[in-house]
Amino acid sequence: MTILLSTLNARYTHASLGLRYLLANMGALGPDTRIQEFVIGAKTTDVVERLLAHQPRIIGFGVYIWNVEETTRVVAMLKRVAPEVTIVLGGPEVSYETAEQAIVKLADYTVTGWGDVTFPQLCAEILEGPQPLMKVHAGVQPPMAEIALPYALYSDEDIAHRTLYVEASRGCPFKCEFCLSSLDKTAWPFPLDAFLAQMEALHARGARLFKFVDRTFNLNVKTGMKIMQFFLDKLEAAPGDPVYAHFELVPDHLPEALKEMIARFPAGALQFEIGIQSFNPEVQALVSRRQDNAKAAENIGWLCQHAQAHLHVDLIAGLPGEDIASFARGFDRLVSLGAHEIQFGILKRLRGTPIIRHTAPYKMVYDPYPPYTVLATSLIDFPTMQRLVRFARYWDLVANSGRFAHTIVALLGVRPFENFMAFSDWIYTKTDATHRIALDRLAKLVAEWLQVTGMAREQAQALVASDYAGSVDTPAKKSVPAAANAPAVAAPARQLRHLAA
Repeated sequence: MTILLSTLNARYTHASLGLRYLLANMGALGPDTRIQEFVIGAKTTDVVERLLAHQPRIIGFGVYIWNVEETTRVVAMLKRVAPEVTIVLGGPEVSYETAEQAIVKLADYTVTGWGDVTFPQLCAEILEGPQPLMKVHAGVQPPMAEIALPYALYSDEDIAHRTLYVEASRGCPFKCEFCLSSLDKTAWPFPLDAFLAQMEALHARGARLFKFVDRTFNLNVKTGMKIMQFFLDKLEAAPGDPVYAHFELVPDHLPEALKEMIARFPAGALQFEIGIQSFNPEVQALVSRRQDNAKAAENIGWLCQHAQAHLHVDLIAGLPGEDIASFARGFDRLVSLGAHEIQFGILKRLRGTPIIRHTAPYKMVYDPYPPYTVLATSLIDFPTMQRLVRFARYWDLVANSGRFAHTIVALLGVRPFENFMAFSDWIYTKTDATHRIALDRLAKLVAEWLQVTGMAREQAQALVASDYAGSVDTPAKKSVPAAANAPAVAAPARQLRHLAA
């Protein structure tokens, strides 16, 4: 073995699309290259031992915000026990503010940006000469038609057990300052026929869950509709063997033709991730986010009422210029629209993003360690930000999980943000924890909180039991309808819980 491509994924169910792109584009070096993936939390010595078992000459690491600290330890150990191995880094985390990073100083070379062409060229120089003179190599962006597509490199095990990430385009034309895609000049599509042929091959091999990572899937409506038609054809041809597709949707761009197509999808076949981030026009202008809020809200409302897609809508707390009251209004507005999940995130200062220009004017204080979460702003102090962090975690456990679909309505009442913040503060005083809360205990705590807020004990326990068939102390408990009782769907378990509700 000569070249090893590796990364630490956030979960086993994630399969690295980036590594597979590199392998697909290795050219003459392809036969001497292989992939070795790990999961964060693995023991450093185990990772190093397994890497060196292949006797590599070169190891290329994909470095991301979620794995940079652990990958740094792996690279440091490799340089101690096997200094003869050449280490090459790539990925978004090392593509910006590169020189100051400890992992870059440890490694031999770094490729910034696109690696499809530059990484194979660098490997050829390392192996065959002349030896590269520069430590940092700016990635060359080739024409999209010249990039070999990687989907044949998903293994049978990947198809059976992991999420398959796919992309019909790269880049983004929008300039939202908190996002790395703001640095792109535009969005670049792959040749559509070649892409769909690869999707056809994946489907023929048994793939049924497709997660599109395109930032602007519906920006080109004609292309988006052709891709959605591909999945509709599969659903219509074999309704008992359904597919599931996840797309990121631009919220204020939903023409009638696309609506008509979306409405044809059955329940459990389609998920949309929709980035709202903030409903405050002044905040949006400050971070260069162009969004028609009224149109976005109208489209989300239409999707909730007329489509059967699972909706996952994003909000970001801690943006410059946004206080708690403004964020709460945006949150309540989203709740009223009826999205299945509201992904409540805290702002992160991704390396290279223009959000840095607001640091001084808005007193933005960020954690110096990944994932560089904002700790305080001029309008939200540190203790309040920590309350928001806990709110986000409990919201995910109780609301987004789908386990308390009926109970959450009573818990939120007519003031969703205010009421859930009160619940969040209370449950933290009871548990002193935001993780590793057993589901049985969580159900009991939710029932107890409903009583604290005035609901009768038997009514509270019965309501929670109507959602959760756990050990809640009540004769009224009953089982939630199982996913098996629903129509045949390929959706993941969490989405199935929303479908059952």
